[in-house]
Amino acid sequence: MRFWQVFVVLIVLSLSSAAVLGQQPSFRMPEYAEGDIPPLRSQAEVERLLAGANPLAEDKPLRVVLVAGPKDHDIGEHDYPNWQKVWSRLLASDEQTEVDTAWEFPDERQIEAADVLVFYQRGRWNDERAAAIDPFLARGGGAVYIHWAVDGQGGEKEMAKRIGLASLGGSIGYRHGPLHVDFSHNPQHPIARNLTQVDWVDESYWRLRGDPSRISLLGTGVEEGEPRPLYWTVENGRGRVFVSIPGHYMWTFDDPIFRAILLRGIAWAGHRSVDRFNKLVTLDARVD
Repeated sequence: MRFWQVFVVLIVLSLSSAAVLGQQPSFRMPEYAEGDIPPLRSQAEVERLLAGANPLAEDKPLRVVLVAGPKDHDIGEHDYPNWQKVWSRLLASDEQTEVDTAWEFPDERQIEAADVLVFYQRGRWNDERAAAIDPFLARGGGAVYIHWAVDGQGGEKEMAKRIGLASLGGSIGYRHGPLHVDFSHNPQHPIARNLTQVDWVDESYWRLRGDPSRISLLGTGVEEGEPRPLYWTVENGRGRVFVSIPGHYMWTFDDPIFRAILLRGIAWAGHRSVDRFNKLVTLDARVD
């Protein structure tokens, strides 16, 4: 083969490799809202959060269903469809995790097979959903509700019996902007390990329906002069529920601290070690 032919082959191979690399899936949300993007987290912050991790390997498979719905806000906000795509890839990058997806609500087969159901959508509660979720929790299933997934759309009182607190549409208080979240309430909870105070730019909810005494409070933010629940868990017999009110902006899902908390919540709800997903925390995350 002549020199120029070798040269051409090398160029083609280089371009092919670049194309393949360019096709590598991203674990970052594709669009952010307009305005100032929050600053990057430092590597030191992430290391402090993950310190003390259980070194034992997690070898038990975890079956997760990610439940999304139609996007209902502007660019970079409440982007449930893109979240479902990105987090399907993220969770599936853990070889011991099986990921399925559902639109609006999982079907009977998915609920039967799942260890954890993760809801990120505008929520809804009715008798049909109660009939599906109650046996799932009774057998030890886990449920995770992110942001607007806590909306009951008229069924909030019954929804709150399962997830602790729930909303009735426009009757709640809400605010977009800087959030200062205090995690000092339950430092012994595995999800809250190494968490003290965390700042995000996102959205808070308050004036939710339900009995606050039933929740295990993890994190609060002050609104109207009072600390309001922003993160909590509920245990219903063998069933476990984790709730995160933050999750309005897509940049929040790329924040490694938020990602670590949400991944811990998924693992905890599935009766697994909260350190199970530590290697996913910084994949394409907003960390310097």
